Amino acid sequence: MIINRKPKPSPELQKLDKLVGIWNVSGEVCGQVSYSWMEGGFFLVQYIDIEGAKGLEFIGYDEDSGKLKSHYFDGDGKVLEYTYTLNSIDHIINIDTPDITGKFEGHYSNNGNTITGSWHWEQNGEEMGYKAIYNRLNLS
Repeated sequence: MIINRKPKPSPELQKLDKLVGIWNVSGEVCGQVSYSWMEGGFFLVQYIDIEGAKGLEFIGYDEDSGKLKSHYFDGDGKVLEYTYTLNSIDHIINIDTPDITGKFEGHYSNNGNTITGSWHWEQNGEEMGYKAIYNRLNLS
């Protein structure tokens, strides 16, 4: 008898559970992002609709590096890769490509329903960035 064992998602992915839901974005940019698990639980999918940026991101666990990594695809045809570091307080996203280097440094509120932070990056020798506040919508 052949037993077909399905692979199981890495326990590291549980750190992403805190993002599931719809978030309003305010501050120096406005819009909305939403997160939901792809069937199977290996990838968290983020839909982004923030002024000037519409895209789709798949966040998963990269066994080779031992990190949470993502691929972002936008309406302008860009494909970007990010690395996530999450804990109960910090929400950090890094990007390091030949054209763009930077990070988002955010912090969770005590109840986990607000992330306050800022993006800073360098692109083609120009320093860029913005401050943003993410507030989870109460769907009840």
